[in-house]
Order: sequence, then structure tokens, then C-alpha cells
Amino acid sequence: MSSFNNRRDFFKTATAASVLCLGDLGFLSSLPSVSAKDAELDPKVVRLQPEIEPLVRVLEETPREKLLEEIAARIHKGTSYREVLAALLLAGVRNVEPRPSVGFKFHAVLVVNSAHLASLSSPDADRWLPIFWALDYFKDSQAKNQQESKGWRMAPVDEAAVPPARKARQAFIAALENWDAAAADVAIAGLVRTAGADEVFELFWQYAPRDFRAIGHKIIFAANAKRTLDCIGWQYAEPVLRSLAYALMSHNGGNPAKRDDVADRAGRKNRDLIKNIPENWQEGKLDSSATVDLLATLRQGTEEAACQKVVELLRKGVAVQSVWDGIFAGSGELLMRKPGIVALHSLTTANAIRYAYETSAHDETRRWLLLQNVAFTVSFRQELETREKMAKIPDHPIDKLGAMDTKASGVEAIGEIFGEVGKNRLAAAQKTLAYLQANPDPKALIDAARVLVFLKGNDSHDYKFSSAVLEDYNHISPSWRDRFLAASMFQLRGSTSPDNGLVKRTRAALKG
Repeated sequence: MSSFNNRRDFFKTATAASVLCLGDLGFLSSLPSVSAKDAELDPKVVRLQPEIEPLVRVLEETPREKLLEEIAARIHKGTSYREVLAALLLAGVRNVEPRPSVGFKFHAVLVVNSAHLASLSSPDADRWLPIFWALDYFKDSQAKNQQESKGWRMAPVDEAAVPPARKARQAFIAALENWDAAAADVAIAGLVRTAGADEVFELFWQYAPRDFRAIGHKIIFAANAKRTLDCIGWQYAEPVLRSLAYALMSHNGGNPAKRDDVADRAGRKNRDLIKNIPENWQEGKLDSSATVDLLATLRQGTEEAACQKVVELLRKGVAVQSVWDGIFAGSGELLMRKPGIVALHSLTTANAIRYAYETSAHDETRRWLLLQNVAFTVSFRQELETREKMAKIPDHPIDKLGAMDTKASGVEAIGEIFGEVGKNRLAAAQKTLAYLQANPDPKALIDAARVLVFLKGNDSHDYKFSSAVLEDYNHISPSWRDRFLAASMFQLRGSTSPDNGLVKRTRAALKG
């Protein structure tokens, strides 16, 4: 497939009805439509549900250069989207160790929900493309796991140590508090077998974001696990949540329960600070000036100062939404200052914590998650200051971002924006802001951004980042959301980037 070298090439097949109807992706329509809604095993490796085990083994055992063709053939014979998604997640947790860091090769697991979200947000004919990208990425991570973790594979649970139903919950809490990975493994197995999904994840919401290690990947994994299990079914939860519990135990040095590590400090302090949040904390009024006030603290203050600021604002009757606006705007501003791994994880972490916040049924947990997200935003800024010497990086206050009119309108304006991404990201952001001010419905722009990820993306972060920010646009107040989406141009793919090498092969596989 040839690259889209300019905006006219990229949008030449677009219509007013749908910017995404690109002829280059038409080959996907030959597959069954995906609605929004398959021997012996090594005894040292965990067994999966019998109905999914054969398909997982296909993913594990088929060479990378043949996997896409094999899965395409099975889809044509009736294998469903949900079955492929389930096999992809389960193959990842069984074959890729989430240690020593919950990231790197483990992105084969972390990216599954992001690819799924990209699929759900796409036209029916396009929905297989993100999943096929993730299938190929799994094979890359599987090979890295073989090298880096000596071929680690998830072992069967120690059945003799699994606590009975009446003790499983408390055993899991005790294991988490004591950072005891072995105890957590058997306890979560017992809990999953006897408790409901909501009860189990309430515990994960209380522990996944408790420490600033692995730049947010712990809570990202937790949120993504819940969201994918909601699609594929709770019957597949045990190996997924055993992997998650193991990931949460990742740390360096001595037992964190027995020391005051900086990574744990904010989480512990916020357990007490939430007591100062009034009972009517969710009854405040939207206040954009309060968001600006919070942004000022996020730029220069400490984790503690930022969390204190939030408590102060809530006590004054400021709406929680104004706090969320500050979190997302602050993370977007970090991206404008220094695009890359740290800043983009501030945004994907905020997306994950926001999901946990919306899913939790406990008022105390929701208060704590809000403060933790504020603390994490500051932690990401401090991480950038340490890594990148931020003093040498220009300031780009998101509330001061100015609009720059494009020379076109409609589809042509979108083409101009994404053409600018590869040359001048600030100009692309400014033109995005102008476009959104003139076109309140962002769908055409967002659809174009997704297609570019499909065609140009070559890293798991392309999917993780785009799925998060394009979703979070709807979580932000109207007075801030356009600036937030404009800031995303500092990380999204542009139309002048080369096509990824997988597109041509995927097209051939799916033609059947």
C-alpha cells in the first residue's frame, strides 16, 4: 500500500457522510461484520477453559509469519470476534511475564483493550484491523519473553493453598497489604471462583493505583482487564486476575510495607486526606477558574500540595468535574511540553483511574481515586523534570493555546491538520483548536485520527494513547475539551508518516 503523502491523497476518497470510508481499507469488508457486542498441555502451564484452549494454542504455536493468515482463515470458517479477543488476552497472560516491570514486553496484554476500543469505535468493515495488529504484536512479545524471562509461562495455581470461599477476600487483602505475591496468587484464585466481578474489582481499585511504580501500568492493567473481561466473559477471569495480582506486586528493594518509599507516600497520605472531603463533595458547581487554579498547582506544586488544593476546592463547593478537567488538561499540557513515553502515560493513567472511579460503588474509594489521580499527575511532571531537564523545554500553558485558522474547511481542513502533524505539532494543535471552534462535532476529526493509527501506528502506545484520549474527550467539560483534543496532536500520528509494514500483509490475509 502506498503512503499518504499529503492531505489530498489521504482524503481523496472521503465523502461528506463518512471521512473514514477509505478505499484502502475496503478489503476488510470481505470478512464477517463484527458487532459492537477453539492435545495435551504441559502440566507445568496453567490450563484454560476447554472451549478457548485450542484457539489460544494456535496463537502460541503458530509462527509469527503465518499467524494472521491462520486466524483469518478461522474467521472465515466462523470463529467470532469475541473468541479471537479472548484468546488474544489469555495467550498474553499465559505467555508474557508482567515482571520485572509492568510494561515493555507486557504491552502485548496492556494493548488488548485499547485495540478492542479502537475496533468498537470503527465502522464494521474496519474493526478487525486493530485486533490483527495486536495478534502480530503478541508474537513479538512472546519472543521477547522467551529471551528476557527465560520462557516464563503462567503455572497452575497451587490448589492445596487456595483459601476457602469464606476466607478468600481477607486472604487477598492481607496478601496485598504485605506485598506477598505467592499468597496473592492463591487468594485471588479463590476469590474469583466465589465472588462476583464487582466485588473483586472493588479491591483492585483500592490497590492498583496505590503506588507510583511502572509509570501507571498497574492501574492501566486493572482497568483494561475489567473492560476486556466485560466483553469476553467472567469465566476467563482467573488467569487474567492472577496475572494482574502478580503485576501489582512489582517493586524494587525491600518489602514496601516495611519502608517509607516515595512511590507509596501519596497513596498512604491520601487515605487520611479523604476524610477532609465534605459529604456533599459531588454537589458542587462547575467552575473553570477553579480548573485554572488547580493547573497552576499541578505545574509547580508537590503531590501533597495538589491534593490539598483539590480538597480545598471541593470544600468551597467546586464541582468534581472541574477537578477532572484540571487532571486531563494538566496531562495534556505535559504532552505539549514534551511528547513521549512519560507524558503519554500521564494521559493513559488518567483514563484508567477515571474508569475505576466511574466503576467503583464505594464513596471512600472514589474520593481516594480522585486524589490519587491528582497526585499521579504531579508525579508524572516530576518524572519529566528528572528525566528531561524541563527547565530547557518551552512552556506551553494549555489554557493559553491560541487558535490558528486553516486555509480550508471540512475534510480539507482535517487533511491540513494531519499533514501539519509531521512538520509542526504546535501548528497542528492550533489548527485543531480553530477547527473545533468552527465545527463543534469532532467525529470527522476523531475518525480520521483513528484511521491514521490503523495505517501508520507501529507501537502499542499508538493504540493505548489514541484510545484513551479520543475516549476522554467526552469526559471533559465543553470549555476544556477542545484544548485537550488539540493537545493530543503532539502525540497522534500524522498523514505523512510511512504506512506500517503490517497493513499490506493484513489486507492479503483478510481477503482470504
